[in-house]
Amino acid sequence: MRVPSLICRGDFPLDAFLTDIPARLDRLPWSRFHGLILAALGITWILDGLEVTIVGSLSGALASPEGLDLLPSEIGLTASLYIAGAVVGALIFGQLADRYGRKKLFTVTVGVYLLATIATGFSWDFASFAFFRILTGAGIGGEYSAINSAIQEFTPARLRGRVDLFVNGSYWIGAALGALGSLVVLDPTLVPAAYGWRLAFIIGGVLALTVIWLRRFVPESPRWLLIHGRVEEAEAVIAEIEARVQVKDLPPATRIRLQPKDSAPLADLVRVFFRDYPRRAVLGVSLMATQAFCYNAIFFTYALVLTDFYGVTAQSIGWFMLPFAAGNFLGPLLLGPWFDTLGRKRMIAATYGLSGLLMALTAALFLQGRLGAAGQTALWTLNFFFASAGASAAYLTVGETFPLEVRARAIAVFYAFGTALGGIAGPALFGVLIESGARINIFYGYLLGAGLMLLGALVEAVLGIAAERRSLEDVAAPLSKI
Repeated sequence: MRVPSLICRGDFPLDAFLTDIPARLDRLPWSRFHGLILAALGITWILDGLEVTIVGSLSGALASPEGLDLLPSEIGLTASLYIAGAVVGALIFGQLADRYGRKKLFTVTVGVYLLATIATGFSWDFASFAFFRILTGAGIGGEYSAINSAIQEFTPARLRGRVDLFVNGSYWIGAALGALGSLVVLDPTLVPAAYGWRLAFIIGGVLALTVIWLRRFVPESPRWLLIHGRVEEAEAVIAEIEARVQVKDLPPATRIRLQPKDSAPLADLVRVFFRDYPRRAVLGVSLMATQAFCYNAIFFTYALVLTDFYGVTAQSIGWFMLPFAAGNFLGPLLLGPWFDTLGRKRMIAATYGLSGLLMALTAALFLQGRLGAAGQTALWTLNFFFASAGASAAYLTVGETFPLEVRARAIAVFYAFGTALGGIAGPALFGVLIESGARINIFYGYLLGAGLMLLGALVEAVLGIAAERRSLEDVAAPLSKI
């Protein structure tokens, strides 16, 4: 095992040290180890997609007498409360992930999700359903900060864009599974109507047990270990990874000098946002808020549009969610490599801009009554092919453009502010607009979403960061670097 220099003399503090571990992580080829990280950590987004689609697909059942007899506005409100729970969870668990490490939070956050979503299946009225949705959101929100930061810290720099987009896009694998599952649990010939929607939530919780088992094999982030002075542990982790990859003749690794810190206080986070990287802070909030409004407003309530305006039965909603989910997954998958080649700035601005234009077109055709259920679903599928890639890149941006010591909290803060500004209000607003029964009201809502996506494209074009193929330490120097 290589022994790092633990003590530096001369002009440097005694506890400072030189390390090449970040560069050694970046020079690795893609391997089975990286695939394991993706499977164990990236499954978070599959679970989130499953949760969101379940509620969207089950909205008709939840509104029925056999369900909880909820109003459209109440369904929209519970969607907003789920997002609110995710915001709170992200802030709490993001702080803990930066202080105590990524690995320790993995089991805690998925455990909260597991218990809360199973409890949702036993809800007895609107209040209990809303409460359990808040707790479920808290577990998922906590996952966002710890998981996104860990995946970025393990992934080689030249592949970070496409990998992160793929992981965030895998949300839509869960969405497809949720849509397919709804077709089964909502079939009264298979499951009684009073129990089908309950079974859907309970199955989601049981699936989370698999996640806990997979994460036993994920090590702590070597980068996080370094900034906390646990250099020997970091060396042991990277040595084990290199042994598993078994690749020789790797390019030489550059070294950086760090002085460990137990934790970065809140003052460091504030200083990073307002003094060191204010333009990046504006960029992060803009990207997160604009995509959050469009996604949460449209997707959480699309099933209501299908049932109220196109006469689609609750049992058939899943068929319309499947192509929608496919477009959202294929966008990050197929466009992801271009974020590493053409670059972040060009691709994020382009995907946000195209989504905004397509959303405005869809709004106009909806208002004129020129779309059927299949036609509107086809347009949303094309629209969110681009929007999904852009939205996934928003999470990538807020993670890779801030220092390691505050990375999980930065992800949490931007997710929280962006989602609070754009995501919480969206579903509640659209629930009210749909309940009004007037196409013109929904048109205005769609047009608002289109304008926000175009605004996100403009902000990215002006403030975007060229982070492609650069190490995390190069994009944003660690606070502990000397």
